[in-house]
Amino acid sequence: MDIVIITGASSGIGREFAMQMDAYFNRIDEFWLVARNRRKLMQLAKSLKHNARILAMDITDKEKLADLEDAVFRHKATVRMLINCAGYGIMGEFCGQDRELELGMIRLNCEALTELTHRMVPYMREGSRIIQMASSAAFLPQPDFAVYAATKSYVLSFSRALGEELKKDGIYVTSVCPGPVDTPFFQIAEADGSTLALKKYTMVSAERVVALALKDSLRRRSLSVCSLPVKSLFILTKLVPHSVILDVMDWMKRKGY
Repeated sequence: MDIVIITGASSGIGREFAMQMDAYFNRIDEFWLVARNRRKLMQLAKSLKHNARILAMDITDKEKLADLEDAVFRHKATVRMLINCAGYGIMGEFCGQDRELELGMIRLNCEALTELTHRMVPYMREGSRIIQMASSAAFLPQPDFAVYAATKSYVLSFSRALGEELKKDGIYVTSVCPGPVDTPFFQIAEADGSTLALKKYTMVSAERVVALALKDSLRRRSLSVCSLPVKSLFILTKLVPHSVILDVMDWMKRKGY
């Protein structure tokens, strides 16, 4: 049985991956939808033409991850695609944030992603794919988004290295690095409801991010960046010292951009 595993599938980018893959990927036997919100997963599953298995769980729970691996083993499933979308971010100065929320970001964005990837790779075969949701925040340090940016920098570095290790086996890893995406993510990240004008200007749809990510994955590309502003930022971070960019970002923040 060929399966796709999608974490964070109940909303946002994870849900969009399920919708687009359901429409265009016909050789998948079953979608395994992972998130904490069972009700939303059930609603999504009902909308799909593929068979869908609902796995309402917190992937930071190691016992739940062990149960997931056991289910893959028992069903003799081949993981054709693992899509790690589960994650969250909190904006604001580091010292002013709730400590457990900051540590939770590391557990979910880094540790759980790493463990799930490690558990699932043995059940892949040549042609399998891994898509890891990173972020343009991975490109350089981000004041007021310090821990989140650090977690996404980890995801990007880990995933690109892993891709080099796995390509000899015909397994390809793509890191997706969007800028601001129009999803519920920012409702959580920005507790005060404010979004800087520049972020609103550069915000893209989840549909666009996912469509390009799937194309880039099929093309065996290690990096997927969907908008000109974010591509420009990526190039800029390679050419200009981060200290200079951070000074400019601080000026833009004070000006309200």
